[in-house]
Amino acid sequence: MTIQQYLIIENNVVTNNVVWDGDVQTWTPPVDSIQLITDTTPALVWELDSSVSPSIYVLQEKIGAGTLGFTWDGTVLTTNEPKPTPKNPSENQPTTTGTTTI
Repeated sequence: MTIQQYLIIENNVVTNNVVWDGDVQTWTPPVDSIQLITDTTPALVWELDSSVSPSIYVLQEKIGAGTLGFTWDGTVLTTNEPKPTPKNPSENQPTTTGTTTI
């Protein structure tokens, strides 16, 4: 058996991330939990969509992006993080008076 990362899901929430070979003879997952291989499990995560103006965050499916706290609907994980707010580009601009000091 191959050692890989598994997401442990209890009550439809990822509660642990373990390195395991899948052999229940060497380690027994929690009773009534689901074990999913991290690298092959789809997850909906927030991604910035810059194809629209202004840019907005949308949920995009990414394989292997699941982590603690994500919820499981039987098909895909979904992030538990709130939707980010895009920064206004002008907030990142330095304020200057046009003068230089030496």
